[in-house]
Amino acid sequence: MVTQDVKESFGSPGGSLAAKVRTLAPSMTRSMQRVAEAVASDPAGCAALTVTGLAELTGTSEATVVRTARLLGYPGYRDLRLALAGLAAQQQSGRAPAITTDIAVDDPIADVVAKLAYEEQQTLADTAAGLDTVQLDAAVTALAGARRTDVYGIGASGLVAQDLTQKLLRIGLIAHAHSDPHLAVTNAVQLRSGDVALAITHSGSTGDVIEPLRVAFERGATTVAITGRPDSAVTQYADLVLTTSTSRETELRPAAMSSRTSQLLVVDCLFVGVAQRTYETAAPALAASYEALAHRHRSGSR
Repeated sequence: MVTQDVKESFGSPGGSLAAKVRTLAPSMTRSMQRVAEAVASDPAGCAALTVTGLAELTGTSEATVVRTARLLGYPGYRDLRLALAGLAAQQQSGRAPAITTDIAVDDPIADVVAKLAYEEQQTLADTAAGLDTVQLDAAVTALAGARRTDVYGIGASGLVAQDLTQKLLRIGLIAHAHSDPHLAVTNAVQLRSGDVALAITHSGSTGDVIEPLRVAFERGATTVAITGRPDSAVTQYADLVLTTSTSRETELRPAAMSSRTSQLLVVDCLFVGVAQRTYETAAPALAASYEALAHRHRSGSR
């Protein structure tokens, strides 16, 4: 049964290799991506191939296969091939069954739940593993001491920006979310040293997010980027970069869904860190907001 196969594969070595391929794919050439996708989807078949055979299978060159192996963390193709053989043996033993998380139009809803749960879990694990805690700690310090924080995001990233500002407001900090690019820029002009500007963009190339961050950067504010592309355009104006991971985009699961999951994890880490740093003022502010909301509900029920 598909659902059982999905559930049994949580945390499997095959899933780990696939996760690594997803995380590194943006930094690969298209030919390297073909090699990486081949070894992740069929470790047993690829383990049986020489470097020449894998190059022919993927329509690439032997040099591309070796470069891909090294990018995946192996000294050379021989080492990758041995790892694939071990993974294939584990899968054949039944301890780590192969899995595909593509959602088909006719999938039962139980399979949809299991597949999405697997992808969400993997996305969060990948993000946590790849998050630079030194950069995260520096971002927390900047947010905790900021006179004002502006957060920029468009579309799904805009929802995450609103989530972060709402959290900061509830612990008594001044924060604004901007999804309108014109308002974002006009507000960024007012920022200065001691303020924080934070841009959220999975692609790292959203112009409406990059421009206000550039303005804030030039005005002397501390700038932070939350992005899935650490080598993208947004990072040239970011003092601090927090990298997210995302699952592979499919027809029924756009990238915005999985990127939002990883962005929300980073936002929660930022918020908890800031709340810890400002606990003496954050705790009473949270209590006051809870009481105000409770009073509103009580008044509305009369």
